Formats: sequence, C-alpha cells, structure tokens
Amino acid sequence: MNIDRLVVRFAGSMVIASVVLAHFFTPWWLLLALFVGVNLLQSSFTGFCPLARILRKLGSQPGCAFPSRPHPSREEA
Repeated sequence: MNIDRLVVRFAGSMVIASVVLAHFFTPWWLLLALFVGVNLLQSSFTGFCPLARILRKLGSQPGCAFPSRPHPSREEA
C-alpha cells in the first residue's frame, strides 16, 4: 500500500475516532478532527505532510501525492 492511501486512511480514522470520542466523552475531542483537517489543508497547498515523511522513513512506497522526489515541473529552474 502506498503512502497516499495510508495518509488518507489514517486521517479518516482519526476524524471518525474524534467524532465518536466527542459524542461519548467531551466535545474537546473535536480539536483532533480540526487538527487533522488543518493538516490536510496545508498539505494540499505545500505538499508537506508530516505523516507521509514518517511513513517514507518506515519504508512505505511513495504515491502520486507525496512522491519521494519532487515532480520535474515543480523543480526550481
């Protein structure tokens, strides 16, 4: 499984977990969903995802969204 799928799967799991925990315990758990959402939003603009870096170091295969090297069109001239 590539990094892209793992990141999306992990983010979705964290959002679901935070909503369930907020429902049963305290609404403060919704801050976890907010953190995940902000992190996904910033990674869509910057291409930087902390989880993708961790997964790459653990040996996961890169996908299209978080390649191991920048795409040639993104390299500085």
